[in-house]
Amino acid sequence: ADAVFAFQLRNPVHNGHALLMQDTKCKLLERGYKKPVLLLHPLGGWIKDDDVPLHVRIEQHKAVLQENVLDPKTTVLAIFPSPMMYAGPTEVQWHAKARMATGANFYIVGRDPAGMPHPNTKKDLYDPTHGSKVLTMAPGLTQLEIIPFRVAAYDKIKNKMDFFEPERKDDFEFISGTKMRTLARNGENPPDGFMALTAWKILANYYRS
Repeated sequence: ADAVFAFQLRNPVHNGHALLMQDTKCKLLERGYKKPVLLLHPLGGWIKDDDVPLHVRIEQHKAVLQENVLDPKTTVLAIFPSPMMYAGPTEVQWHAKARMATGANFYIVGRDPAGMPHPNTKKDLYDPTHGSKVLTMAPGLTQLEIIPFRVAAYDKIKNKMDFFEPERKDDFEFISGTKMRTLARNGENPPDGFMALTAWKILANYYRS
């Protein structure tokens, strides 16, 4: 590898996440890198009870690789053995610096990556963009370039996950974790192009249980 780009996640991988990783790889190749490698780095410590357990996520991630949604030849799947503190921008700095210490050159930061809704109001505790903003000014990240997050949603016209275009917002659908759980419990599949089918089956079996 002449470049390593890390993707931090505590959720199952859908094709919107994959699009971010594929797009990052393309951009690195365009910049002249020859062998960029993805570090797919799911969080493996404590998580909230309503998050998907690690063993289910790992099986789901493996299915995504087996389906070639992500290139298994240029992806390292490894567990990041840290607890999840849901501390917003403060925790995002730990996630990024820990990956830099392992040798990553690039870090994809998501939308509200260490956030959670308020238990009463259900509104986000943190501004969804603060994590990425903090990383652009955080000290000690001299060896790590932050890859800005682009919002992906299901394009009902193209029947696939694509980067959201506000000017045609009615063509897009955001498929939440709640909707995925509802589909699974009803024995239904998500729209074609949302997630690799074998990966969905693993997730759906967990949701039904």
